[in-house]
Parts: sequence; C-alpha cells; structure tokens
Amino acid sequence: MRTEYSPAEASSLPLLVRYVLIGIGVTAVGLGMLGVVLPVLPTTPFLLLAAACFARSSERFYDWLMNMPVFGQMIRDYRAGKGIPVRVKITALSVLWLTILASVIWIIPLFFIKALLLVIASVVTAYILHLPNCRREAV
Repeated sequence: MRTEYSPAEASSLPLLVRYVLIGIGVTAVGLGMLGVVLPVLPTTPFLLLAAACFARSSERFYDWLMNMPVFGQMIRDYRAGKGIPVRVKITALSVLWLTILASVIWIIPLFFIKALLLVIASVVTAYILHLPNCRREAV
C-alpha cells in the first residue's frame, strides 16, 4: 500500500475532486491558523490534513504550505517520522474527547451512533498516542 502522494500526480484526479480537496485544505489551513491564537484549537492536525489534501490536489498549494516558515517545518517533521509535540497531542485528545462526549451525552439520540463515535474516538486516540513525540514545541 502506498502512503506517499506526489503533488505532480494531482492532475490525474477529476476536477471536482481536486476542487473539493483544495476547499478542505484551505479550510484546514484556516482552522490551523486559528489554532495559533485559540488555545483550545489544535494547529498540527489541521495542517496535516491540509498537506494531505493539497498533496492530492494542487502542487501550487502544497508547495505554498510546505514553504511556510513554521508550519512547513512542522509538517516536514511529521512526515519524516519525527512525530508531533506532546502539547499538540494533549490538546488534540482533549478537544476530541470533549466534543465526542458532548455529542454522545447531549446531541446524539441513537445508541448505535453513540457507540460508533466512542469507538472512532478510541481508535483516533490510540493512533495519536502511538505517534512519536517531537522534541521541539510547535506553534
């Protein structure tokens, strides 16, 4: 199974898929930048999502993101296997569980959906915890 995507291969995707991925990527960058000033919102996961979307859809947007002084380095560290900062892990897991538990307790009425959300949150938690810790703190 291949995990690396080349931005040069993006042109092989249908145009609508490329536009949707670019839209998701731009939204993720915006949320990531909000995470710089809002302590509750994590930056790194949104930037990783943006990088993945741009890598599959637009070489220009991917290069732009990867050449950003701080954010580009954070993404390169993750892709090089250096991991993510502990602070980012704690924030991401806190936001994940707060939103999942709030949804399960107050919003979602169906037991099956509640159980599914808890399973998904558990799997995401296991994945985040298994990632290596990056020594340098991110923005």
